[in-house]
Amino acid sequence: MKKIILTFWTLLITIILLGQDFEGKITYTNSYKSNNPQVSDTQWSTFMGNKYEYFIKGGSYKTTANGTLLQWQLYVNKDNKLYTKMANSEAVFWNDGATNPDSVLNAQINKGVAKVLGYTCDELILTCKSGTQKYYFNSKLSVTKNLFTKHKLGNWAEYISKANALPLKLVIENPQFILESVATEVVPQKLDAKLFLLPEGIQTEKSPY
Repeated sequence: MKKIILTFWTLLITIILLGQDFEGKITYTNSYKSNNPQVSDTQWSTFMGNKYEYFIKGGSYKTTANGTLLQWQLYVNKDNKLYTKMANSEAVFWNDGATNPDSVLNAQINKGVAKVLGYTCDELILTCKSGTQKYYFNSKLSVTKNLFTKHKLGNWAEYISKANALPLKLVIENPQFILESVATEVVPQKLDAKLFLLPEGIQTEKSPY
């Protein structure tokens, strides 16, 4: 289960970062359809959370969740490390952003296929070894792709190199579940850099997954 959870966060997180033009918070609501007969849709929602708040500044990002297992995730750009805090561990697990067990087999962009919060979104479909990842984005929420060329984990560098923008919606399908995550609020704002620091004195360990 821990491996599944970390893989999920790798994808999700995958999911949003700060670029040159946008700094602030994006709120997402999530729904799940389980592909694992041992875990129900409701259980995925309970473990992972059906709401995320994503904070983005200067190439680093932090996500907070309302799940019972996942608490938060922090990407520190200068270290190229992704930190994940679970409720059942005192330690924070980190993954090297340069390491990616997944790979992209094909990429396709479709123009103007969806609207989210009034933004007309292009669709990027990544066919991956792990499954299918669909992202819906608008160039008004732009990012600087050069900040994330080393962030291979979760196919994030691959996504950013093609979209150059934050996703407003995503659909992730893999053998464990289908996740749909949709932005419900976009708030541009200046954020305190301290938000993107690890809590003082917290124990960190390399993720076993």
